[in-house]
Amino acid sequence: MNSRKAQLQAFDRLLTIMDELRAQCPWDKKQTMQTLRYLTIEETYELGDAILENDLEEVKKELGDLLLHIIFYAKIGSETQDFDMADVCNDICEKLINRHPHIYGDVNVENEEQVKQNWEAIKLKEGKKSVLEGVPNSLPALVKANRVQDKVAGLGFDWEKPEQVFLKVQEELEELQDEVSKSNPDRIESEFGDVLFSMINYARFLKVNPENALERTNKKFIKRFQYLEQKADENGKSLKDMTLAEMDVFWEEAKKI
Repeated sequence: MNSRKAQLQAFDRLLTIMDELRAQCPWDKKQTMQTLRYLTIEETYELGDAILENDLEEVKKELGDLLLHIIFYAKIGSETQDFDMADVCNDICEKLINRHPHIYGDVNVENEEQVKQNWEAIKLKEGKKSVLEGVPNSLPALVKANRVQDKVAGLGFDWEKPEQVFLKVQEELEELQDEVSKSNPDRIESEFGDVLFSMINYARFLKVNPENALERTNKKFIKRFQYLEQKADENGKSLKDMTLAEMDVFWEEAKKI
């Protein structure tokens, strides 16, 4: 792998290229933090896809795209005299040092959970009124639920055993079915949300990332359904004209691939 010197040289090269693009390229000169925002979100999702596929070559490329965006924001910040790349790096360095007293101080920890608890406690000492302030409002609901549960667990507000969480899942399912039988749309939606929230909690206890798990299932379903479409086309048929029994034959084939 590259030496630290080579890494720093590559980073400096990227900073220089960003300076040149911002000064000379019509598109780059026009960009603002607001115009870059949705592109950054898109790049983040592309990185997530590459990680799920375990495509390390693509992970490398997507990390580069995301790093470019970070450099871009820092460049814009320097133009308004608010911050530059050094400020960004130094701020995160100070935060990491402050939040790892077991490495840079005299605090002793025995496991990962104690590290997480210390992390959240330190954040509250830094002036946050709630441990949940660090959860972005714009996060997708499934991801947000996982982060909320993880953060409160860091302060000890948590179940003790996976079995307790599974019982809660069953309880929420029963409550959902009760509301379904009463045909109250608002209550059905509320109880369905409770079921999802409890399932995400159970996933956390099983050490499963619910977002990754659901996306894997999405990809699996898409692959199988596209196989079904392909086989129907090869047989000169349209899916909408096929019976479920006929489609199920191809679906079972797809499951074996």
